Amino acid sequence: MTTALLIDDDANLRAGMRQLLLRYAPNIKVIGEADSVQTGVEAINQLNPEVLFLDIQLTDGTGFDLLEQLASKNGKITSQVVFITAHEQYAIKAFRFSALDFLLKPVDPEELQKVISKINDVLSKSENYAHIDLLLENIRKKVDNFKRIALSTADGIHLFEISDIIRCESEDNYTKFYIKNNKPILISKTLKEYEELLTEHGFERIHQSHLINLAYLKSYIKKDGGYVVMADNSNLPISQRKKERLQELLKSL
Repeated sequence: MTTALLIDDDANLRAGMRQLLLRYAPNIKVIGEADSVQTGVEAINQLNPEVLFLDIQLTDGTGFDLLEQLASKNGKITSQVVFITAHEQYAIKAFRFSALDFLLKPVDPEELQKVISKINDVLSKSENYAHIDLLLENIRKKVDNFKRIALSTADGIHLFEISDIIRCESEDNYTKFYIKNNKPILISKTLKEYEELLTEHGFERIHQSHLINLAYLKSYIKKDGGYVVMADNSNLPISQRKKERLQELLKSL
């Protein structure tokens, strides 16, 4: 069984979450509840749960404040975290860059099951909580232009500088990352998800299967239907509808 703590200032929502977990995640055992930053910190230190289901807005602060207090007091955070939020678009963006799971209110049972499956995988493979540190770093800075990204692989969660990512390649519902001075790594998310995150960081989708960092583009070759040569010496095709867009971007660089 995986132990969990529910932290939400709404007793009805906590009760609803308990029922959802009982029905859709029988391997999760709720060992306690809390309704504020203060009571949450106390409960975590007393019960040491493996997973926190944590609301963003609490009566005496935020879920981020709670994590900050834990990190400050204990030196590190030793629970996996699933945030529960009603909106908070900025926070959701930070979660995605930090490979942290979140659930939108009202909680959808199917999404809950997906999150529980991922949590089980992470707990079985590693005790790496660096991605939570990355989240707090991004929240503290309160900027949209995040510098690092957490990628969850089959063997754990790894942090990389976004500027070191050369390109991303689609493999069905997976994405393979090619990163400077690293072996390629495979992530169980679609290329479209990373296109949404990385476009503002100088990445361009040039083909159904390829998202490239323009900083690592060496050449644009017009013959043979058009392709680019990247810094890792890969030759990547350009889809017909992307050629004009890419040419415009290259003129502006």
